[in-house]
Amino acid sequence: MPGENTFIPSVSLTTTERHEAQTTGGNTVPSSSSSYAASFYFECAVVVIGVVGAAANGLIVCAMVASKQHTKQLFIFNQNVFDLCSCILLVITYTLKLCRIHLVGTLGFWLCVLLIGQGLLWCSINGSAMNLMSITVERYLKVVHPSLSKKLLRKWVIWLVVACTWIANMIYNMTLVFSTSVVIDGVCYPNVVWKSQVAWLVHSIWYFISFFVVVVFIFTFCYWRILVVVRRQASVMASHSAPGPSAVQTHSNQIQISLIKTMTFISAFFVVTWMPLNVYYMLIVFDVIALAYIEFESVYSALTFLSFFYISANPFIYAMKFDPVRQVLASLIPCKNTQQQADGRSTEVTGTRRRVQEQK
Repeated sequence: MPGENTFIPSVSLTTTERHEAQTTGGNTVPSSSSSYAASFYFECAVVVIGVVGAAANGLIVCAMVASKQHTKQLFIFNQNVFDLCSCILLVITYTLKLCRIHLVGTLGFWLCVLLIGQGLLWCSINGSAMNLMSITVERYLKVVHPSLSKKLLRKWVIWLVVACTWIANMIYNMTLVFSTSVVIDGVCYPNVVWKSQVAWLVHSIWYFISFFVVVVFIFTFCYWRILVVVRRQASVMASHSAPGPSAVQTHSNQIQISLIKTMTFISAFFVVTWMPLNVYYMLIVFDVIALAYIEFESVYSALTFLSFFYISANPFIYAMKFDPVRQVLASLIPCKNTQQQADGRSTEVTGTRRRVQEQK
């Protein structure tokens, strides 16, 4: 049970938790049956997009392995693995929420901390944001400072950064949920037990700056500089009449350009889908807008669904924008494969006939 000197921010409670939170001493009011119904439909919708996202992300991961891009583009592969884990955890977490399990004992507390309280889920989501920043910095160094990137972006450095995105988030999120979560009367209350309102407020501001403001700043600065350099290089190439690069170099440049376009689109998509939730939450934290529980639940659920939609939609962006993955996925389409084989046989027959005519 939380002590008398603990602070419980009602903004962090869901509809069900807010209804039950009176037992913890929070100043809350019961929610209506319509709010419970909205919460139920929201949880069902999250499970659906989680299933779709898990299937799509799994396909993209397999495509990257098949195209051997998982070793060449380790950060990109790690991003897809994060998204895959996030979608799987979305399905598990919100399925358990739908079951309304009565939590008892040590097992119930661990279930609350790791799954129902979304501890593991946010490890993956925050790790995805960190990895997205790593990709942006890597692209920036390779395009804007190519000589420096050869010194810094060694294989062991990349593996170290990948490991840090997993380990650092596990340590942070597990420390947070274990110290601020509690199970009361079989109900899980994640991230609600704080030593003081100041501690909760400081952490909310720190999280907003670290996982959103800094991310947006890095995206804006790095991709703006990348765009300036790419345009400058294009104008220089156009002004010279020197022979073009080799076929291998051209193919490599096309992959790099495709990768930059893909990650620029994904970064912009991240900002668009996560900004409303982050801004809305900070407005609530600073009491800029009033916290009416039913209205808060409906708006918060809609914005949370939009943020989770980002995780599930990412693989479709890779399928459309990233050429190596798109080629592998295209090869899996039976009708297209049949057409390509028919075109290949037709070309072979035409070439044979031409050689026969030449011999005659």
